[in-house]
Amino acid sequence: MSTINRGAFPHRHLLGIEGLSADEITMLLDLSDGYVEQNRQKDKKRSVLRGLTVINVFFETSTRTRTSFELAGKRLGADVINISPDASAIKKGETLIDTAMTLNAMHPDVLTVRHADSGAVHLLSEKVACAVINAGDGSHEHPTQALLDALTIRRRLGRLHGLTVAICGDILHSRVARSNIHLLNTMGARVRVVAPPTLLPMHIERLGVEVFNDMREGIADCDIVMMLRLQTERMQGSFVPSTREYFHFFGLDAGKLSAARPDALIMHPGPMNRGVEIDSLVADDISRSLIHEQVEMGVAVRMACLDLLTRDALANEYESEAETRQ
Repeated sequence: MSTINRGAFPHRHLLGIEGLSADEITMLLDLSDGYVEQNRQKDKKRSVLRGLTVINVFFETSTRTRTSFELAGKRLGADVINISPDASAIKKGETLIDTAMTLNAMHPDVLTVRHADSGAVHLLSEKVACAVINAGDGSHEHPTQALLDALTIRRRLGRLHGLTVAICGDILHSRVARSNIHLLNTMGARVRVVAPPTLLPMHIERLGVEVFNDMREGIADCDIVMMLRLQTERMQGSFVPSTREYFHFFGLDAGKLSAARPDALIMHPGPMNRGVEIDSLVADDISRSLIHEQVEMGVAVRMACLDLLTRDALANEYESEAETRQ
């Protein structure tokens, strides 16, 4: 885990997968691999981030992402503070920029931010002096989710290059879909998106994907079937006639899954709506479902991101201590 030199990852922030090279993605995945093994030991804690402060700022509620970022920071020895939507001064009328300036005055080393508006995390990153990690912004990107998905696939199948991955469901509102499309294309996978026309962004094919409106046709001969949650909280108007009809045509069940490869693996970023986008028998099939592995990989990936993005901060701290002693 310590073999990656300072400066090897040239980005100050992690705002998205778009713009990362295959080598940079591989670096993050390789580092994450080491943290998977650490997290399986009885003594999970290290002092990699001792003396540093991580603030998790979640303007949208979250269970998996926020908890895994909190665990990641604590297992690396950082001081971790969580700010929830109800505790945010934005509820009292404070602007995002004022919030950024307030947090910046506290001299954190990393801000992990989730926000309902696309681009909000990028804006905040321009106003602070520390590293910023995008934990999901609107329907734009969710980079650590794509990284943990990639790590899950790579650990099970040994590669990403050459695989055929079908991303199915609410593509229109999904930041997970966008980040996965960027990552999988960069790493040499073949990407399909499967959804009703109402849940597909305009010109989605420009992102380098094949587009299908039929579930069985879309997942035919796929190695990975990645299901997405119907994000009704982002929908204004009617995008599907009913959840029952949606499941009939686009929900993953054993019948539709039979069109994929016999050994095809199943993924879902969670939370799952059972009986809407995925059938329980499929979701709980321990031989094919990677859903629980995805959750485990999330902590390791977020540890790797915190580690890489703080290496310059730690190096500067050590240099300052050395100058003081002199």
